[in-house]
Amino acid sequence: MGGFLNLFSRFLRAKTQIDWKSIQPLPEGAIKPYKQLAPVADDQVASMLSKLVVIKLNGGLGTSMGCKGPKSVIAVRNDLTFLDLTMQQIQQLNRTYNVDVPLVLMNSFNTDDDTQKLLKKYANVKVSVVSFCQSRYPRINKETLMPIGKDMSSNDLEAWYPPGHGNFYEAFANSGLLDKFLEQGKEFCFLSNIDNMGATVDLSILNFVMNPTDQQERPEFVMEVTDKTRADVKGGTLIQYEDKLMLLEIAQVPKDYVDEFKSISKFRIFNTNNLWANLGAIKRVISNNELDMEVIVNPKHLDRGLDVIQLETAAGAAIKNFKYSCGINVPRSRFLPVKKSSDLLLLMSNLHINKMHTILLMQPTGKLESRTWSDYETLRECLEAICKIYEEFLKKHNPGQPSITYDVSNLFDFIDKLTDLSCMVLNKDRTYMPHNKEWIKEKIFAMLKNQASVQ
Repeated sequence: MGGFLNLFSRFLRAKTQIDWKSIQPLPEGAIKPYKQLAPVADDQVASMLSKLVVIKLNGGLGTSMGCKGPKSVIAVRNDLTFLDLTMQQIQQLNRTYNVDVPLVLMNSFNTDDDTQKLLKKYANVKVSVVSFCQSRYPRINKETLMPIGKDMSSNDLEAWYPPGHGNFYEAFANSGLLDKFLEQGKEFCFLSNIDNMGATVDLSILNFVMNPTDQQERPEFVMEVTDKTRADVKGGTLIQYEDKLMLLEIAQVPKDYVDEFKSISKFRIFNTNNLWANLGAIKRVISNNELDMEVIVNPKHLDRGLDVIQLETAAGAAIKNFKYSCGINVPRSRFLPVKKSSDLLLLMSNLHINKMHTILLMQPTGKLESRTWSDYETLRECLEAICKIYEEFLKKHNPGQPSITYDVSNLFDFIDKLTDLSCMVLNKDRTYMPHNKEWIKEKIFAMLKNQASVQ
């Protein structure tokens, strides 16, 4: 219970909210544009992947979506679960580059038993998969500040809780897996939520953390952030505070400044919880007792009528404890979470792209006469047409090549270089809604991802 006592003592002596006026401007280079990352050398990919560990946060239940058991076993598409799709992604990565990237699951006491049983079905999958269980802390009586959980062997599960994904670092070290992977020569881990369908291994980011340019130090910690929309106003953001890069969560914002925190003009990015961390640096921070993360107080009302608090930490809050940390502003396609049933229905269904008349507007060059337009019965047909336009472009510029292959990043580079690409989609109210390149790329990514899951 040493971890709980440490967290509780920090709660008693620390401020739960920041001094708003002490927020400093982000230093230059604190957040790097994804598009400016250096290209990846093909002959280095296998070497980089051999030093990577993929870790998925698997502690959540599916109760918010009306399901029992771990959220990771909910069928997402074609009867494939979050865990199935994760295993497929890692297996494909290992096959393509002839490597052995391991998959690690961080379970909670709520999901551990069920997950251990489910892992047996992957015995023949070419992925090295292991799991460990995060800590289990007692809930605290809001009035007395005394823990209500007394005996961990009791069946009173309501008295206990998993203390947030910020517990990852200590639980990972305590499990012995951190030392094991360091002994195997692993150097970095990629940590993300298992229900984020966009959180796949990105070679450009991996190259950034593994092979810094001459002008930069090797970052020990990288947080993927993306542009905030009105749907993301409660998401944590990066700020400079007390001369360190810090993750600011809404729970740490004074009441008078909550509206300012939610502003998409002042705080333009938010944390996707896709995190890259140096394993050796994690070892150093844990061994030297340097891990300092803001305590999040999460109030709960139990079925028994008792008001309690849970003391939690966020994994991204560790950013201030590592050297040369930074954020990378990634495309929205890296953040496709499924948090509620409506998200799942959208992911499972193609209706949102199958029944909308779409007009495509394209201008390849700066010359006005290069403008063209075309219309399609459905959005899907329009997206497929854009892919075909790129394929024809590749064939034209590679006449002697018998077959043309490309990945989605090549397609997106092509789209970005067009002077203009936009579309107008017919809504249910029979009006056309305009959309820009970024929206088109998000829809193409979702379409290709769905197609890949079917194959």
